[in-house]
Amino acid sequence: MSDTGRDSVPPVPTLRHADPDNTIRILLATDNHIGYMERDPIRGQDSINTFKEILQLAVKHDVDFILLAGDLFHENRPSRDCLYQVIGLLRQYTMGDKPIEVELLSDPNEGKAASYEFPAVNYEDPNLNVAIPVFSIHGNHDDPQGAGPEGALCALDVLSASGLINYMGKFDLPLSEADAQTAGIAIRPVLLRKGATYLSLYGVGNVKDQRMHYELRSNRVRMYMPRNRDEWFNILLLHQNRVRHGPQESVPEGMFDDSVDLVVWGHEHDCRIVPEPVAGKPYYITQPGSSIATSLADGESIEKHVALLHIQGKEFEMKPIPLRTVRPFVLEDVVLSEAAEEEGFELNDQIAVSKFLKSRVNALINQANKLWDDRNARAVEDGDEPLPHMLPLVRLKVDTTGVSEMSNPIRFGQEFQGRIANPRDVLVFHRAKRTTRSSKVTIDQPELSIDDPDLSISEKLSKVRMQTLVKEYLAAQELQLLGEAGMSDAIQMFVEKDDSHAIQTHVTAALRSLMKGVQANGEVDEGDLDNVVCRPC
Repeated sequence: MSDTGRDSVPPVPTLRHADPDNTIRILLATDNHIGYMERDPIRGQDSINTFKEILQLAVKHDVDFILLAGDLFHENRPSRDCLYQVIGLLRQYTMGDKPIEVELLSDPNEGKAASYEFPAVNYEDPNLNVAIPVFSIHGNHDDPQGAGPEGALCALDVLSASGLINYMGKFDLPLSEADAQTAGIAIRPVLLRKGATYLSLYGVGNVKDQRMHYELRSNRVRMYMPRNRDEWFNILLLHQNRVRHGPQESVPEGMFDDSVDLVVWGHEHDCRIVPEPVAGKPYYITQPGSSIATSLADGESIEKHVALLHIQGKEFEMKPIPLRTVRPFVLEDVVLSEAAEEEGFELNDQIAVSKFLKSRVNALINQANKLWDDRNARAVEDGDEPLPHMLPLVRLKVDTTGVSEMSNPIRFGQEFQGRIANPRDVLVFHRAKRTTRSSKVTIDQPELSIDDPDLSISEKLSKVRMQTLVKEYLAAQELQLLGEAGMSDAIQMFVEKDDSHAIQTHVTAALRSLMKGVQANGEVDEGDLDNVVCRPC
């Protein structure tokens, strides 16, 4: 994206003279992951309960619309029960007689389904009675898949055709590498107005980080802006890696157009919802984080929030709102050798070690219950009803370096059945990695091999990537016609996205390409066939 030359420092994110008639009120959330662990008897309804709370907050605070930055669903193909509950909640809380105070200035047919006449923005449809519009981009969990007559589709397309969600940020990806070299990414905004405040929403659904990094670095992301763009407040929604995982496996914060005022960053689950300035840039970044913990990692233990965003003219302010229905989650790191020295027990004494670990888990349970009580107390002060206790999530990470044998973590967790929500994985064992002196600084690489001798079996299973295993297996087969990279991508689509036609589509396309190469050389002797066949990637 090209800079527009705005050298001014961004204003402090607050409204100096609030005017309700000219203030756009938005409820901001992302990464709801509805359907996560939906078959779990304890945690199965967590994601849907919190999504219900988010919609209730939108009604309570009388917002103009809701803005979601991807991963509404946890699965690419959500279950019927999951879709049923989401459709029911959206119909109950976003439909009604409340007048829409935000005027749509852009083309209501921009982005509409090609085969139908209804507009892309639901409250422009005279057949629908929308009270609170919902605008959303897709994430990496619920991205479009398939190649049917309507093109790639996802669950958001279903909700959009139902008139419940305004799906934005979907653009056609190039069909070949040749097209990708010239296509770039074009982003058309949704233009809104309330009184004297003009707002443009730019949505970019999730694409591979390598491609997004390349497009930004090559200045090939085109943002279509109104003529008097300096009078508009510009919000960019995206769903990409913010934390660096490799040379091009993230999107740098400072690569966006200077005309942007606020970037809403989806995909990262730790809550950094308070707007953060970017060095050398005039815009802020807000990272709402997920509304449910999908892993027992440090970032997920930060209190979950949504935000009430107020925009007036070129000014904005953001009020974080803690989510009350999120299951409390606490974790702790323990180095067993240090604990044994402090507490005075032997590392080879299994009973003493188990007793110590149980005491730490009990302390974490008490800590989690206190967090819940404090949350309820704050809610009562604000005039809300207290919520019944939820079983907490507890994780104790134990460094077992120097310990020859440990007890079974699943058997250990059975003692806490009925007291915590995750008794089977309350404990996780790991060992400190052996480090060697090196003059080079290495980045933590996610591409771990199953043959890594420095990892235990449990560490291999928790860290290794499926595509790495597939690539290693295919490389060992010495494929003659199909390339490892293409087959690896196809198998990944088959497994992670439930695309049953991915492998067949790739094989058919690869064979067609090979046949064209052979035909271009005319008649070929059997002995020269290997030289003519050019295996695709």
